[in-house]
Amino acid sequence: MRRAILPDPDVALGVECALPVAQGLFSDRDRRSQWVHRVATVLAAALLAGGLWQFGQGVYIHAKAGLAQALMGRAWARALDGERQVKPWPWADTWPVARLLVPGRKVDLFVLAGADGRAIAFGPGHVFGTPLPGEAGNSVIGGHRDTHLAFLRELEPGVEIVVERPDGARRRYRVETTEVVDKRDVWVLENEGPTRLTLVTCYPFDALRAGGPLRYVVTALALDGSS
Repeated sequence: MRRAILPDPDVALGVECALPVAQGLFSDRDRRSQWVHRVATVLAAALLAGGLWQFGQGVYIHAKAGLAQALMGRAWARALDGERQVKPWPWADTWPVARLLVPGRKVDLFVLAGADGRAIAFGPGHVFGTPLPGEAGNSVIGGHRDTHLAFLRELEPGVEIVVERPDGARRRYRVETTEVVDKRDVWVLENEGPTRLTLVTCYPFDALRAGGPLRYVVTALALDGSS
């Protein structure tokens, strides 16, 4: 709430007309006050503009992510009908390869082919060279910490994850571990060991800038009896 700026009592009463010397003193003080006020106004405007830009960027990113998931839902329906590599929009260079769900957590996402920057702008991406989600081996999925994979911070051991494949079959997984690793720890990509999902995003979740040297990794093991 802005404070009202009261006029200088001497100036308001017209004393400057009777006391020329005092007028000069008050004028210098007023000029300094006006300069400080102008600087403060410019700084405040710059901070406001920066805040609005950041807010707009955040809204745009989330809106784009949500719209992309809706379009991928249509493509996924066609994939379930037997089509292959269905592009969610004509110029897309990726397509949904799986559906990722976390029952009870309101997580329902389509996983895209490829985990490069262009793909994960629209959804979590499957890392090429690792088994497809729902297949035997270590399927690795990457994504942004502030959009699609933000929910990883809420997962704890024991939570169930469901993967739907293009053939309609579903496989269930249970979170085994959550850990922070260095981005150079490529062992998370290794295929040895049990069938599992490895979900990777940047860390920390509240960092001002994406990237950095750390990654947050959630490992979920496949459950026997998955359909």
